[in-house]
Amino acid sequence: MKFLKKHWSNLLFLVAIALLVLPQTRVPIQVFVQRLIAWSPSEIASEDRITLNDYKWSLRSLSAEEIDFSVSEGSVVLINFWATWCPPCIAEMPSLQQLYDRYGDRVDFYFVTDEEISVVTQFLQKKGYKLPVYITNSTPPEALQTRSLPTTLLISKEGNIVMRKEGAANWNASKVYAAIDALLAE
Repeated sequence: MKFLKKHWSNLLFLVAIALLVLPQTRVPIQVFVQRLIAWSPSEIASEDRITLNDYKWSLRSLSAEEIDFSVSEGSVVLINFWATWCPPCIAEMPSLQQLYDRYGDRVDFYFVTDEEISVVTQFLQKKGYKLPVYITNSTPPEALQTRSLPTTLLISKEGNIVMRKEGAANWNASKVYAAIDALLAE
């Protein structure tokens, strides 16, 4: 008992390290922490916005339907680059599902991944998500390219990138609603 009293902090530290090393516990812990620190994204200042001029991008739905991104030219668009193995991606998915539930009939949503359809389908079913997920068939236009997951972009009808967030964010927020409502009213 003396040993435990004397070394309790060391034992607690070792248990914490063990939990972070094991994949079964590491990912849920990382997701939890990411949700704690995720805040709603901000709009990019008007003068700093990049305009998407090229909408040529070939995608494939989970049902193997070929989609050309150019069908969204002139629409408000939200694109989320993500992966099932990415803890920050998993952390922000519930807020993105809520955003999709709210605006899915008025905003074109693209949840884009390079993973196998079977892996993605299993993940969506397990989590109960009903999101329009696409697999890339070609390289996205330069203005949309990223090396970070997750990366989410909100694009105006004119093609201006109004929000660009790398890392987990809370997309189910009044600040995001206000930005989308303003874009839809334009």
